[in-house]
Amino acid sequence: MSSLKDTLGRTFPYLRLSVTDLCNFRCNYCLPDGCLEHNHKAALKLVEIKRLIHAFSQLGVEKIRITGGEPTLRHDFTDIVQTIKAAPGIHTVAMTTNGYKMDQCISAWLKAGIDAVNVSVDSLNPGAFSLITGHNRLQEILAGIKAGFELGLPVIKVNTVLMKGLNDGELSRFLAWIKDQPITLRLIELMETGDNHDFFNRHHVSGSTIRSQLIDLGWVRIARSRDAGPAQEYRHSDYQGRIGLITPYARDFCDDCNRLRVTSLGKLQLCLFGDQGIDLRDLLQHDHQQDALIERITSSLRLKKDSHFLDQGITGNTANLAQLGG
Repeated sequence: MSSLKDTLGRTFPYLRLSVTDLCNFRCNYCLPDGCLEHNHKAALKLVEIKRLIHAFSQLGVEKIRITGGEPTLRHDFTDIVQTIKAAPGIHTVAMTTNGYKMDQCISAWLKAGIDAVNVSVDSLNPGAFSLITGHNRLQEILAGIKAGFELGLPVIKVNTVLMKGLNDGELSRFLAWIKDQPITLRLIELMETGDNHDFFNRHHVSGSTIRSQLIDLGWVRIARSRDAGPAQEYRHSDYQGRIGLITPYARDFCDDCNRLRVTSLGKLQLCLFGDQGIDLRDLLQHDHQQDALIERITSSLRLKKDSHFLDQGITGNTANLAQLGG
């Protein structure tokens, strides 16, 4: 049981660790001009990551999700996975990727210790996919998903950002895709960040619209596990796959928040849309700093707010989602 607890009694068994803010895609809702500014070379070193994970594992964190930017752009990505996997008490090491070279690399990821993969697929239409991401790599990514199943992954989660006029008409195509595959399709409401205000206003579509369609089609909501992400999951007796809805603009979205974030520069983010991070990096330089690191982490939880205030148009310091991997 996680001993990390905030003033509202929420516990945190789940940490999302960004290992780089560099991304090689140009998704129109995140980095439409490409990744012009980044701190890739200044990201946490392997030994710093090891000390960080050991501190969080002592505090009861059981699940680590490796994010970016695009985390596989780290040349030592598999070393990072192995290091996290070796930490005592960590039972799940997951990753989120844009799928770049997934078909070639997924075997190495799994051998290193990855337990779960989330891959972004914002459209199953090659033209729309290219328009959204700036890359004509849909078939490569689909091949990577297929390879993952062939190598023994029991389920793969696919992240799809819902966007009016770009992919919101593809629900039936996505449902047909997951009918006979153990894919959990996570439909994510487009979120406003500091850099995408106009895009958000043009393309935001409420997740409640999709929820109503799913319920009309016979999909039923199921309970989520303690260390699960923010998705509300739905199942259907005729489908092998599942649907997860992530609706950050819902009134109660933050009530059962169970995850913390650390940036690639070593800042603890209590919320994806927080105003500022709490620097941990100065306490990642020596093994003997573990007690001080644990004290800083636990004391920081007193600052976690009850909501992200997205519904009020407050986006904090998050200029784009590549900064923290969503």
